[in-house]
Amino acid sequence: MPVTSSELWSRATADRYDAEETEAFSTAVLGPTVAFLAELAGDGRALEFAIGTGRVGIALRESGVPVAGIELSEHMAAVLRRKIDEDALPVVIGDMATTVVPGEFTLVYLVYNTITNLLTQDEQVECFRNAARHLEPGGRFVIELGVPPLRFLPPGQVAVPFDVSEHHLGFDTFDLVEQVLVSHHFTRDGDGQYRRSNSRHRYAWPAELDLMARIAGLELERRVENWDGAPFTQDSAKHVSVWRKPV
Repeated sequence: MPVTSSELWSRATADRYDAEETEAFSTAVLGPTVAFLAELAGDGRALEFAIGTGRVGIALRESGVPVAGIELSEHMAAVLRRKIDEDALPVVIGDMATTVVPGEFTLVYLVYNTITNLLTQDEQVECFRNAARHLEPGGRFVIELGVPPLRFLPPGQVAVPFDVSEHHLGFDTFDLVEQVLVSHHFTRDGDGQYRRSNSRHRYAWPAELDLMARIAGLELERRVENWDGAPFTQDSAKHVSVWRKPV
C-alpha cells in the first residue's frame, strides 16, 4: 500500500517554493552537492526520492548523469516539468517508500531533510528498503539530514528557533515521545503581511538511520558534515551519509 503519512505540498506552496529557497539554488550550495553525487553515480543512473521542483535533479542531469525521480506531490512535479522534459528527466508520481521505477541505479539519493516527511519509523525503514531495491550491487544510497537540535532544549522548553531574519521567522517545536517536530514559519510577503505555515517531520538520529540501512541490507560507507566533505563531529548540525549495497 502507498505510504500516505507525508503531508502533500499544495499548488500554492509548490508555485512559490523556488522563490523562497533561493539560497539552496545558489552555486555555492548546488556546486558541491552535484559534484558529490556525480562522483558516486559514476557512469550509471541516479534516482532522486522526493525530487520536488528539481533543484538538485536538474543540475545533476545537466552535469551528465542520467536522472529519474519519484515525487508525491503532483504540484511540485508540475513545477519541475516546466523546466525540463519528461524524456530528459522522467518522474513517477508516488511515495518514496513503495514506488518502484524501472531499472537499476548506481545512486539513490534523498536531500534536504526530506526523509523526515515520512512520519513513522516503519515508513522510514521502508524508504531504505526501497532504495536498496533500486540499487545495483555496489550502488550507494545518500541522505542529507539535520541532526536533531535537542541539545538546545533546556528543561521545560519545547521550541528551538532556526531562522530569525528580516523576511522570515522559523522555529521547531518537539514531541520527544513521538519523535516528531513541527516546523513553524512566519514569512513576510511583498505587502508586508506575514503568512503562517507549518509542517510535521519525524526526526531521526544518525545511528537510527544506520540501523535502518542494516535492515535493508546496506552498509555505512562514510558520513561527513556537508557536501564539501568536512568531518562529521559531535558539534555538526547536519550530516551527509552514504550507505553501500554489497556486491
